[in-house]
Parts: sequence; structure tokens; C-alpha cells
Amino acid sequence: MEEITVHELKQKRESGEEFLLLDVREPFEYEISNIDGHLIPLDQLSERMDELSGYEDKEIVIMCRSGGRSARACEMLSRNGFQNVKNLKGGVNDWAREIDPTLPVY
Repeated sequence: MEEITVHELKQKRESGEEFLLLDVREPFEYEISNIDGHLIPLDQLSERMDELSGYEDKEIVIMCRSGGRSARACEMLSRNGFQNVKNLKGGVNDWAREIDPTLPVY
């Protein structure tokens, strides 16, 4: 599984690269701290995969709190034909520590 660091993600955003940021945390976690990803909780991903239609060949960066759930989501999407999925190493907590210290760490 391919990983991406928070610094690489920041660079992608700043350069305007086209990709989907998929957040697989729970809604209450998203309310605490988020970086504007498309929210589909991991336990709903299999039923809501149609929301990702059109991204089968495009880059999807998947994030959670620290990287565990997003790794499982990467595996799930890869098994379902998505070609270019990357796990955000360290998740939103690394983003808060290294990129935006105003975000709450939980």
C-alpha cells in the first residue's frame, strides 16, 4: 500500500493537483477536527462506494485519525478496482501536529 505524508498532501493541495481526499472517520470525529475531506465512515464505505464513481483511475488520498482505518479503506478500494489509492500517514493528528497546529488532536 502506498502512503503519502502530510507534507506531500499539503504540497498537492497548494499546487492544485486533482485528487479526492476521502475521510473515513466517524461524523463526530470530523466535527472535532477536519481538513475538508469527503466524509464516508469506514463502516459505510462498502455501501457508499458508488459515491466514488469516476475515481477508479484517479488519485484518492484516504485519511483517518492516525492511519489505521484509512489503511483498511485503501485495501478495500484496491480490491474493488480503484487503481490509485494512498494512505495518509499519521492521519489528521499528524496534519494538526505538523501543518496546522490550530486543529484539535484527539
